[in-house]
Amino acid sequence: MPECQPHVLRSGLLVVLATIVLDQLSKLWVFNSFAPGEVVAVTSFFNLVLVFNPGAAFSFLADHAGWQRWFFSLIALGISGWIVWQLRQMRSCSWLAIGLALIMGGALGNLIDRLWLGMVIDFIDIHAGGWHWPAFNIADSAVCVGAVLYVFFQKQLPQKS
Repeated sequence: MPECQPHVLRSGLLVVLATIVLDQLSKLWVFNSFAPGEVVAVTSFFNLVLVFNPGAAFSFLADHAGWQRWFFSLIALGISGWIVWQLRQMRSCSWLAIGLALIMGGALGNLIDRLWLGMVIDFIDIHAGGWHWPAFNIADSAVCVGAVLYVFFQKQLPQKS
């Protein structure tokens, strides 16, 4: 097992914290500035809205309000634990570490919503030609960007000897 480099974990946790703060501040602003369902056009392809999503991505399991809240909360905590373990294994900061930290920050940002409201605040509405992408938030964006970085740089994961 490689020697733990505390700066990798510390740097990763700073990215996690920055992601959570940006996500929560943006959600707080939208929550206090918009009525549910209100749409504010920003550009020809981008609106701000206030949507409460009781499910996961694309409202997955939204019809199962109750148990899904705890299910997704446990997943977020489990993934976060695994990511901390991975960051502790890394010898140097890398795009992989940043990707993992973004995934963790996004998961915890949405976890805060689930615990606070029982659902997630989404507010970014991208659309074109009458088609709308499902509304999302900063945490969702962080998870997506982090997942792309993870896929491209996963060869940097510590290997078992």
